[in-house]
Amino acid sequence: MGIVKAYTSLEQSKILAEILPLESADMWWLYITAQGKYIAMMYEEPDPHYLARMESYGIKDAAIRCWSLAALLNILHFRQNDITSLSGGGYKDGNYISDWCLDYEYDNGDYQKTFGGNPVDACYEMILRLHELKLL
Repeated sequence: MGIVKAYTSLEQSKILAEILPLESADMWWLYITAQGKYIAMMYEEPDPHYLARMESYGIKDAAIRCWSLAALLNILHFRQNDITSLSGGGYKDGNYISDWCLDYEYDNGDYQKTFGGNPVDACYEMILRLHELKLL
């Protein structure tokens, strides 16, 4: 079984923040100074006092938007398109791939297929693909 993920990685979150409306994110990566790293948390908005304190420490990106699997699925659904399948495996170029596979059909009848080690990664790849095709 692959890695179980509930939300986008820090790197994925930074890329999605350039593509998607920020209000579509439902989580935040927050920098915790005591641990010296980012942790993902469910917040509507981080505390502005916390952000000011982090900035006084020289940490400018103390809070970065993050997307849960549910938020990613909502983004794909809100585009008035269909996720026809999200399953643990699929065929790519005639070969079975054990990664998660997302089949996505859009309005004109065309469809795309993306793969990832888990459902979050498969949705992330689909969002990138649809963005490249200017379908988002």
